[in-house]
Amino acid sequence: MFGEELKNARKTAGMTQEELAAKADLHPTYISLLERNRKSPTLDSLFRICKALGIKASSLIERVEQG
Repeated sequence: MFGEELKNARKTAGMTQEELAAKADLHPTYISLLERNRKSPTLDSLFRICKALGIKASSLIERVEQG
């Protein structure tokens, strides 16, 4: 699921949810909701999150597809 892959990518980057949210200019609660699969990201937020993590959105989506 997307949330698990997002959490793995965030932890690999050595960030807390709060740090990721700040870098992506999103609310920490939103990051938490994404990681718990309570919400799905918009394309805009997906790209902002991936930029903050230093990864391509396509690579994160690919991990979700393979999972």
